[in-house]
Amino acid sequence: MLSKPGFLARIPAGSAVLFFVQMFATLAYAVLYSSLVLYMTKHLRFPPEQAALMMGVFGAFNYGLHLFGGYLGGRFLSNRNLFVGGMVLQVLGCAAIAGGTSALLYWGLALFLVGSGLNVTCLNMMLTQRFAPEDSLREGAFLWNYAGMNIGFFIGFTMAGHYQLSESYSSLFIFATVGGLLAIVLSAIFWRTLADLDTPLMQVSTAQFRLRFVVGVAILLGLVPVLWLLLQNPKDTDTLLKGICALVAAALVFITIKHPLEAERRRMWAYLILTLGSLMFWSLYQMAPSGLQLFAVGNVRLELFGVVIAPQWVQNINTLVIVIGGPLLAAWFARLRERGWPVDIPQQFAASLVLMGLGFLALPLGIALADGQGQVAFSWLFTSYVLQSVGELLISPVGYAMIGRLAPRQYQGVMMGSWMLVTGLASLFAADFSGMVAQPADSTALISNPAYSALFTQLGAGSVAVGGVLVLLIPALRRLIGEPAKP
Repeated sequence: MLSKPGFLARIPAGSAVLFFVQMFATLAYAVLYSSLVLYMTKHLRFPPEQAALMMGVFGAFNYGLHLFGGYLGGRFLSNRNLFVGGMVLQVLGCAAIAGGTSALLYWGLALFLVGSGLNVTCLNMMLTQRFAPEDSLREGAFLWNYAGMNIGFFIGFTMAGHYQLSESYSSLFIFATVGGLLAIVLSAIFWRTLADLDTPLMQVSTAQFRLRFVVGVAILLGLVPVLWLLLQNPKDTDTLLKGICALVAAALVFITIKHPLEAERRRMWAYLILTLGSLMFWSLYQMAPSGLQLFAVGNVRLELFGVVIAPQWVQNINTLVIVIGGPLLAAWFARLRERGWPVDIPQQFAASLVLMGLGFLALPLGIALADGQGQVAFSWLFTSYVLQSVGELLISPVGYAMIGRLAPRQYQGVMMGSWMLVTGLASLFAADFSGMVAQPADSTALISNPAYSALFTQLGAGSVAVGGVLVLLIPALRRLIGEPAKP
């Protein structure tokens, strides 16, 4: 019997399975992420500002609950059990939204958000447990897993655009249930392979395990009516969620100050600084399904070589860059490091912010060169998305991977959830930014272009400035992380 090549032999069991589970689990989220605003405005006749606010709250709950999921997973429910339970709720949520009424939308979103909010952290924790903290394969595994997620996004966005052209929303949301069902089936087939390897739950007695299981399931189901109620009043919920984020930030600062081990405390400070910088990046990135999508629909010629481009297909620019660039970037970074070239986390964060800023600054240039009707050429939107996507590739998978390195073992789940909570807060800020440009029913591109140009210029310049600050902080961040000085 032939032995595996050395490299393949080093890949931990379950890593490849998680790649495919991630891909299928992403389908439903891709559909809702890219279609929710259009569904609410075109089918349910929500005003654009209400749809943008709902999208902001959707993102905040989806990412904000990751923090809670990071606590539940491995303490009350195994990461494997919590993931599958969450996928069941997502399937039920998509089926409810397919009913096509406002009442079913709220219940469907509540079911879906509890599921997606709690179980995403589980996937990352199942993967991170399979690597030692200093394992050089960790970053590559997360980049590959991120590529798998984006294959799911590509399929979801493509099908969403297909159904969008005929506004067949019921069929679209029925399709969204398929990915969840496939993820559940795949998890069941490889049930033992995906077992937790090192969590607090593994240390308790059988009786305690059963009690925690019951409590975990009760929390999972009990959150559904709570979210349903909060979705009824999105403005108040927006304020509440921002307050919760402030409290979480204060708690993280407190536990960092009180942490007894100096080396770990320094790395926790590095985590907080990088997380704060990432807030700017994600606040702009999360405008894609709301403000940028409304800009694309109303102010951009969505046509390429005579072919009409569905709004959701624009999101696949990002997906293709991630899927193609993820593995290439992992291989390139590995080669650079073998040659002694300095590539580290602080540099990647700073570069990502600069690229995001340049992506937004490309849009005012396109507006300045718009045609007589104020329509911007698609190439400018394409350029913006490519720059944003390369920035995402630098910050997002590396951000996940850095938790295993910077977070003490007892805080890994909470800090992984906090990292995702930042994206939820950014979703609320993205909704605020998206609402800065008025979109009355009779608005035209010529009327709204000046406001969009001013907004994109301010946001782009702000992101470049924050990236510049991080460049200046690179030496200090390296000392906190414990990396040697670079030439």
